[in-house]
Amino acid sequence: MANFAKPENALKRADELINVGQKQDALQALHDLITSKRYRAWQKPLEKIMFKYLDLCVDLKRGRFAKDGLIQYRIVCQQVNVSSLEEVIKHFLHLATDKAEQARSQADALEEALDVDDLEADRKPEDLQLSIVSGEKGKDRSDRELVTPWFKFLWETYRTVLEILRNNSKLEALYAMTAHKAFQFCKQYKRTTEFRRLCEIIRNHLANLNKYRDQRDRPDLSAPESLQLYLDTRFDQLKVATELGLWQEAFRSVEDIYGLMCMVKKTPKSSLLMVYYSKLTEIFWISSSHLYHAYAWFKLFSLQKNFNKNLSQKDLQLIASSVVLAALSIPPFDRAQSASHMELENEKERNLRMANLIGFNLEPKFEGKDMLSRSALLSELVSKGVLSCASQEVKDLFHVLEHEFHPLDLGSKIQPLLEKISKSGGKLSSAPSLPEVQLSQYVPSLEKLATLRLLQQVSKIYQTIRIESLSQLVPFFQFSEVEKISVDAVKNNFVAMKVDHMKGVVIFGNLGIESDGLRDHLAVFAESLSKVRAMLYPVPSKASKLAGVIPNLADTVEKEHKRLLARKSIIEKRKEDQERQQLEMEREEEQKRLKLQKLTEEAEQKRLAAELAERRKQRILREIEEKELEEAQALLEETEKRMKKGKKKPLLDGEKVTKQSVKERALTEQLKERQEMEKKLQKLAKTMDYLERAKREEAAPLIEAAYQRRLVEEREFYEREQQREVELSKERHESDLKEKNRLSRMLGNKEIFQAQVISRRQAEFDRIRTEREERISKIIREKKQERDIKRKQIYYLKIEEERIRKLQEEEEARKQEEAERLKKVEAERKANLDKAFEKQRQREIELEEKSRREREELLRGTNAPPARLAEPTVTPVGTTAPAAAGAPAAPYVPKWKRQTTEVSGPSAPTSSETDRRSNRGPPPGDDHWGSNRGAAQNTDRWTSNRERSGPPAEGGDRWGSGPRGSDDRRSTFGSSRPRPTQR
Repeated sequence: MANFAKPENALKRADELINVGQKQDALQALHDLITSKRYRAWQKPLEKIMFKYLDLCVDLKRGRFAKDGLIQYRIVCQQVNVSSLEEVIKHFLHLATDKAEQARSQADALEEALDVDDLEADRKPEDLQLSIVSGEKGKDRSDRELVTPWFKFLWETYRTVLEILRNNSKLEALYAMTAHKAFQFCKQYKRTTEFRRLCEIIRNHLANLNKYRDQRDRPDLSAPESLQLYLDTRFDQLKVATELGLWQEAFRSVEDIYGLMCMVKKTPKSSLLMVYYSKLTEIFWISSSHLYHAYAWFKLFSLQKNFNKNLSQKDLQLIASSVVLAALSIPPFDRAQSASHMELENEKERNLRMANLIGFNLEPKFEGKDMLSRSALLSELVSKGVLSCASQEVKDLFHVLEHEFHPLDLGSKIQPLLEKISKSGGKLSSAPSLPEVQLSQYVPSLEKLATLRLLQQVSKIYQTIRIESLSQLVPFFQFSEVEKISVDAVKNNFVAMKVDHMKGVVIFGNLGIESDGLRDHLAVFAESLSKVRAMLYPVPSKASKLAGVIPNLADTVEKEHKRLLARKSIIEKRKEDQERQQLEMEREEEQKRLKLQKLTEEAEQKRLAAELAERRKQRILREIEEKELEEAQALLEETEKRMKKGKKKPLLDGEKVTKQSVKERALTEQLKERQEMEKKLQKLAKTMDYLERAKREEAAPLIEAAYQRRLVEEREFYEREQQREVELSKERHESDLKEKNRLSRMLGNKEIFQAQVISRRQAEFDRIRTEREERISKIIREKKQERDIKRKQIYYLKIEEERIRKLQEEEEARKQEEAERLKKVEAERKANLDKAFEKQRQREIELEEKSRREREELLRGTNAPPARLAEPTVTPVGTTAPAAAGAPAAPYVPKWKRQTTEVSGPSAPTSSETDRRSNRGPPPGDDHWGSNRGAAQNTDRWTSNRERSGPPAEGGDRWGSGPRGSDDRRSTFGSSRPRPTQR
């Protein structure tokens, strides 16, 4: 394996090897480069290398090499440049297709060359022997030698490309295009086997796509573009299958389309559905499924009527006639009446499957046996108006067959209608997707239906009829055909009849008498008699006899019952053990059987592989021998031709011919012939040299004499032409002088006319110039006025904008001053609030200090309560005492002591105290006192609520003294100080 620093070096090396004829080595070098792990990043030179690599693979027919290279290149450029992979694959397909077409054209040209009148005239004995041994014609041999290898390679190319692109979401269009080309290849060359394999390959690709849903580049079938591509591929497959006559594969294609639609839960377009149902009609007609064929035609009629806007009345009538005739062609009896249970189940499953395909229900909900039937279809055709759209002869035929009763002249009425119907049909001009409609295909089925109807109607009015009379009533068939039809009708319980050939009559029976319920009447009669006998002579009961013999029967029965139960449990246990052992033995035997089967399969696979290898080896050896024999034959023919030319003795008299000996003798003969030919050519060249020299020596004086004669002739011709030219010049000059003298008389008039014209044009010019100058001056004035107006407007706009700007600046300045003023006022208010809060805090501290001193004095005093306690006077900090401050202040009395004093009958407070309390106001100099009045009122309200709620619990004293006194003090002091406002 050669290592290259750059991919370009490998390409140059391959070109050098190709130039010296070593294509295999060049292919191997490029293959090593492509499969190397060193070049796994995509580069532009890799694309050129792939083009050259595929050229070599196609030239050498190396499909395996091409597949390996494409797989490696897909890995390289899948995530980087997928368009490069697309171009490479397209180039590969183009090369393979061109080679196959060239081989086909060469084979056709060879066939035309061999197309002569007398083929035995130029044939050799060896050719006759080879043709007898091979048993092939000339065209078959040329196809096998030239066309078949390239067709095999092209088929492998299609398979390779489809395998590479099967799970690539970015190259779905290329996958669809390749599948379409493969279908066209199978269609063009009638390759039915390859077409079946191609359909199976595409089917497996879709199955694997649904099985492995976690692939990275998996196509998404829910996308509309991907779904449309897959649908187009399936419909191409369906069309090609019907054109090749592969009806089973066509039906599988229909199931593929239906399965794809069920997978994505979407209904295709109406145009595709028309193609779908048109192909279904062909498939069902070929398979003689008249019921499904009629339903498919009915669906096709509904689609055409609803979605085809360009449908003409004539085409609609033709389609409706086809639907009605297809429905009438259905046999009027059910073939499954006398079938077994298994056959009925299979028929039910098949009916359900066909109903889903025809109805195109993505979620089938059909149940029941009679989901599709002839009667239901006919009633639906009448209710949907399909019968009204059909032609008149079809309507008449429908009424005669389904509604009228004419047993004696039914055939005579139907025969002219069938003749008219057989002449109808043709191509639908407004529905190109539908096949050509031929109503004549329904005539045989309609004739059978008419025969069945005639037999049914005749059986209702006759019990016996002569065979000749019945034959006259049926003009369509001979009596042998009528007898075959009647056998089928009798088998399916449509009519009851017998043919007596000895008497020459047909005997009709009654279906009610010959029904299934009366056929076994003897068995029913025997069962009834046995029941009567049992009722008349009943079997005597054994229990009564035993009761008289055995006195303790109940105990015995109980014991026997228990014993039987125990025995039953033992038997069941043994059965379970036996079944378990049997299952284990069966499992072991199954494992042994599977192991033996696996070994047998492996041995069979090895044997098949060995046989395949041996056959391949034998085929290769046989091809080599055939090729060597053909080359020897060609050399032999060439040698014989040379022997005939030289009249020599044949080389192969009584000798065994081998390829090497023929080659050696042929080379010797070729060498001899070449030497002889060179000698002949030298001799011929010398002779020609002598002849040419002699001719030139003889021709030299003749050439000189001819040259002198030519000079004399040309000099005389020149003089004659010169003299003729001088004479013509003189004649022209004289005629010109005469013309001048004739025109000189009008010179004065010409000058006068010229002066008039010039003066008139000058006046016109002056007038136009004056008007132009006036117009220009007017335009200038208007432009000047417009400029002045515009300048004034601009000046006014500038002044207005300046005024608005000044107003805005003044407004902004005012707003800014107002904001600064508000900030200043707010700052002063906050400062006042801070001062008031500080003063309030100082007062609270003083009050607390005073209350603490009073409490201490009270605790140091005697235990006896004072005779009268006065309410303390609270003086704010920084204020002067009132006029009555000279009186001694009353000591603080707790609330519980005040209550005790009030109970014992102390006197009410004096008016001086009340006045003193009521005259209490804000301290002088405190401006913020009024602002805190609301807060003080809220505090008093809170304090009064606390007092109404009763004394606090024991242990809740803030200062650590008694429970009641501490709470009273808190209430008193709390009510006297206001709560400051929030800052």
